[in-house]
Amino acid sequence: MATSKQLQFLANDAIALEVFEGLSATPKRLPSKLFYDHIGSALFEQITELPEYYLTRTERSILESFAGDILQHAGTSLTLVELGAGTASKTCILIEELLRRQSRALFYPIDVSPSALQEAEAQLGRQFPGLRVNPIVADYTGGVPALSRISGRKLVLYIGSSIGNFEPDESVRILRRIRRTLRAGDALLLGADFAKSPKILLPAYDDSQGVTARFNQNILARLNRELDADFAVDRFRHVALWNRRQSRIEAHLESTTSQTAFISALDLDLSFAPGERIHTENSYKYTDAMIESILRDSGFTLEHTWCDRKKWFGVHLARV
Repeated sequence: MATSKQLQFLANDAIALEVFEGLSATPKRLPSKLFYDHIGSALFEQITELPEYYLTRTERSILESFAGDILQHAGTSLTLVELGAGTASKTCILIEELLRRQSRALFYPIDVSPSALQEAEAQLGRQFPGLRVNPIVADYTGGVPALSRISGRKLVLYIGSSIGNFEPDESVRILRRIRRTLRAGDALLLGADFAKSPKILLPAYDDSQGVTARFNQNILARLNRELDADFAVDRFRHVALWNRRQSRIEAHLESTTSQTAFISALDLDLSFAPGERIHTENSYKYTDAMIESILRDSGFTLEHTWCDRKKWFGVHLARV
């Protein structure tokens, strides 16, 4: 049972509540949204450039090859919206193509990281004088009511296979919430990673330089910084697993020794046995049927799919 100190803190902080519930559960877990503070966001940008991490460059190649075709299918006089935009590095490809078709454009990047959005706004402003950037600091998973107030035809970008970080039923709920804020004619561009050999998948989530390990460990370092915890970060090792039955990569932090930790802000004592794990992330890998099912159950109609030659990754246009 939570103490009065815990209840007071948890009532005012949704993230703290998720941390408390996750680390009190068996097995222990932490929400993957905790990855993306300013340090985590910078580490993820490094991950996207690693040789093992094929996702970003493969999706980028699809956008570079088919940007014109994608926008033609999406419609005219478009306003771009991006969920989980980060620094919006790949989005530049679509923005550049869009500004060839219309002299001015609006872009609404949405992210939980203010620093990433500031970087995106500054970079895009310098690169594209005809673009107006309106950042929205928000957790898009709960819906973004502000989208319903944006006039004109919208193309909502949900790229990078970010949808894979959620359970399939939660993915449907997230897309339904976004769907409710859109109008007839608006569209969703969904980037999703396809299921493939674990020989390709596992190195992408456990690279030889250890950047992904530092990214995963930063979730504990963030608890130390923000919730006054005392995790010995170097006593947890990064573990990536392929769960074939669930069609997902799993990321865990595994205790390398018998140890304890205390989260002062939550008044929470924790103990870990050697080999005990904290489940920090899932990355689902999709089949065509899985994509069609998620979009249909969310209220979207799949219209077109673009893939790379190896069919490692797909970009899917779905209509409201």
